Order: sequence, then C-alpha cells, then structure tokens
Amino acid sequence: MSTPSTVAVERADARNRYEISVDGELAGFTEYRDHEQQRVFYHTEIDEAFAGRGLASHLVQEALTDVRAAGKRVVPICPYVAKFLLKHEEFADITDPVTPEVKGWLRTRLY
Repeated sequence: MSTPSTVAVERADARNRYEISVDGELAGFTEYRDHEQQRVFYHTEIDEAFAGRGLASHLVQEALTDVRAAGKRVVPICPYVAKFLLKHEEFADITDPVTPEVKGWLRTRLY
C-alpha cells in the first residue's frame, strides 16, 4: 500500500507560471504572461517522472480557478490548456479566443 502524496499548486509570479509539486518536489508548471486583463497561457509541462497521474489537469484547473478569482480572462495559446477548456465548459465565460494580435504580442514578450 502506497502513502498518499501531497499535491500543491502555487502561483510563482516571479517566474510567470503556476507550479505543481508532489510531496514538496516540483512536478510541473504552466507558463503565462499577463496582457491587460488577460492571462495568456502558452506552455504546460509535467516532468516525465510524474506523468500519468492527472497532474496537468489538476494544475490547469487550479490555475484557471485562480485566474477567475483575480478577475482576469484566459487566452489558451498552450495546446494543453486549449484542450482542457474544450472539456471544461465551466471556464467558457472567462475564455477569450486566440488571435493573431495576442500571438504577436506574446512573441514580443518571449523573444
């Protein structure tokens, strides 16, 4: 019988991402940049050692819940976040479409 793991999600503002940890060890993250009232998600990654546990879904759910609480909107450039949103209509009211303008703006922030 295995010991239950402690899973925690925290917003790491200095790194522009939400991080998920398992028993205190960083397991993954979803990265964003803020553009006015939008939080633009562009990359999600879970370490291979933690794959298959549903951590990405848990991470994105917590991140989007935090976005809602902050009064912001979501732009899902990240393919995983976009896929998550298709299955979780409860976030449709805070989701904005990915536009060429937002993609162009993001490029200027990342490179």
